[in-house]
Amino acid sequence: MADQELIQFRTDKELKQQATEIYESLGMDLITALKMFMKRSVMENGLPFEAKLPEEQVSRKDGISAFREIRKQLSDIPEMTLDEINAEIDEIRAERKAKTYDLMKGDHLWNYGSASHIQKM
Repeated sequence: MADQELIQFRTDKELKQQATEIYESLGMDLITALKMFMKRSVMENGLPFEAKLPEEQVSRKDGISAFREIRKQLSDIPEMTLDEINAEIDEIRAERKAKTYDLMKGDHLWNYGSASHIQKM
């Protein structure tokens, strides 16, 4: 057995609880998950996931400006009434029902058993 060493670190209590619950639902304890993380880090020769900064940082001002522009563009789209929404839903349901009926009334449905038992439904 390899020499073992104790590692201690502090973490947020809620974060530890959340991680523990996740790993327990996967059938392992937190210690096993941390060991797996370390082994995978060695295999990857780095973090076992991508860790990089975004290419471009957006300032608060630019973010709000973009939000307002999108909002302006969306304001040109007319709103639908509840009756219009229900009419669209009814139309789509009618189309599906018609397609299903066409398939069922046609010669498309067969009961496939063994070759000697093939019969039309």
